[in-house]
Amino acid sequence: MSQAPHFPRMITIADVARAAGVSSMTVSKVLRGTGRIAADTRARVTQIAEELGYVPNRLAGSLSSQTSSLIGIVIPSIGDQVYAGVLAGINEVLNGQGYTAFIGESFFDPEIELRIVHMMLTMKPAALILTGGLARDERTIRLLRRSGIRAVHLWDGDHPNLDATVGLSHRNAGQLAAQVFIAAGLTRCVYIGSQLDRDLCAACRLEGYSGALSEAGATLRCMTDTDLPRTAETGYVLTRRLLQQGEPPQAIHYLNDAMAIGGLRFMNEASIRVPQTVSVNGFNGTALAHSLTTRLTTIEVPLMEVGRRAATAALTTPPADAERSVDLIEITLTMGNTTTSRP
Repeated sequence: MSQAPHFPRMITIADVARAAGVSSMTVSKVLRGTGRIAADTRARVTQIAEELGYVPNRLAGSLSSQTSSLIGIVIPSIGDQVYAGVLAGINEVLNGQGYTAFIGESFFDPEIELRIVHMMLTMKPAALILTGGLARDERTIRLLRRSGIRAVHLWDGDHPNLDATVGLSHRNAGQLAAQVFIAAGLTRCVYIGSQLDRDLCAACRLEGYSGALSEAGATLRCMTDTDLPRTAETGYVLTRRLLQQGEPPQAIHYLNDAMAIGGLRFMNEASIRVPQTVSVNGFNGTALAHSLTTRLTTIEVPLMEVGRRAATAALTTPPADAERSVDLIEITLTMGNTTTSRP
């Protein structure tokens, strides 16, 4: 699917007024909720403003240039270690170029992302960086395309979007997690995760994991929860729930390293030997910096490098006829002592 071209400039009140067949003053009053405006006129102006992608310019009185030095960034959660690493890489590049990051949290909610993007566009940012992995609202896409502001799709390399994409193939990551178990001759496998209905990247990793296991003739059970957070405590709870149901599996792949750490804690308390009885691996590599005697096998993602490349893409001004760029980050599986390597 080809991307609709960006408009060469921001939509103004005058544009809305012309399309609605009213004066700019009427449009201003409607958008500010003031004045005595007929209900049908108010509804028509509001609808046209939304269709055109108009956002108010709250910085018009203070900026002399067309854009500010702000870069808007929307991530699922600042509390997630993954995005902390990515943000560090983004800020390293932005600070060196004299830009400032303005950060919003979407919590994988398309409505929240829409609201944040709308607000950020009122500040005339130099660019936007939006994390993929959620079912983005079409209104958000329309706003971005009409804004004329460069937008970078972060993290989700399987579904390129916006002006540029910087991320990884989560499907390949899931396949990699399965392959380490398959190579060790482990055929009774489990996936433990949460909130897959919101995090489409995690769901994509599960697809890759499931597909690779199926091709190898291995079986898969899933232990997931739609509401629990993706934390070590949830890993502990879901692992306990799994193992209370009967015989342990041979291998467990966790949605992330944090959940894997929680699962390892429960198995240690339950005297289940890892990796002799159950092999374990995780995703994202955040546990590697905290390894002592237990070194989690994990799919390592160079988080700061992802951030650096995303920031660089945001600050790049491509030719007008350039197609969307896709920058896939290389991932590696780091073997620890939680996965047996013997078939």
